[in-house]
Amino acid sequence: MTGTRPRRLPPAERRTLIEDAAAHIFARDGYEAARLEDIAAAAGVTKPMIYRHFASKKALHMALLTRHRDALGITAVAAFMEDPSRPLTDRVDAMLDAWFAYVEQHPYVGPLLFRNTATDPDVRALVAELHARQRAADVALFHEAGADVPAHLEQPLAEVVRSSLTGLALWWADHPETPRADLVAAMHRVLDGIAPLPRGS
Repeated sequence: MTGTRPRRLPPAERRTLIEDAAAHIFARDGYEAARLEDIAAAAGVTKPMIYRHFASKKALHMALLTRHRDALGITAVAAFMEDPSRPLTDRVDAMLDAWFAYVEQHPYVGPLLFRNTATDPDVRALVAELHARQRAADVALFHEAGADVPAHLEQPLAEVVRSSLTGLALWWADHPETPRADLVAAMHRVLDGIAPLPRGS
């Protein structure tokens, strides 16, 4: 009896397999220490196969950062915009819950995006751009809430919110028993201390 040949994966499916394996390796080992040999083994492919999809370890890492940066942002914004008729405080809670839900469903995202220790200038620039996007979103929230935040304090306070959110996500990885609702409530208190959210409609 002849054995069946393994199913040949479509290129897009194989690329996703490589990206998922790489995300775990990068999150576990950090960018500098991660090896393509380990990523290939985790993905069940050969190292040359990785090079058919990504020009280098750096290209793979930046593709991952971009993918999860965009997905995380889209998920949070979609939750915030789902029902504009809801009170702002409820919409913010929905956004925070969706943000933490994404991190929960992709446990390697926290270390990958928020504890990035790469020294490569292009990778560092991408991470810095991510931080700038997050601060811009926080400043926009201050404005929508009608918060009395002086212009010269907008960026520093937006960084307080950003670093609180990402720091809490990293803390959660070590305290997975903490309910997601508690994280949302904690961040809501942080926001209320900076830009009190209006109650009611």
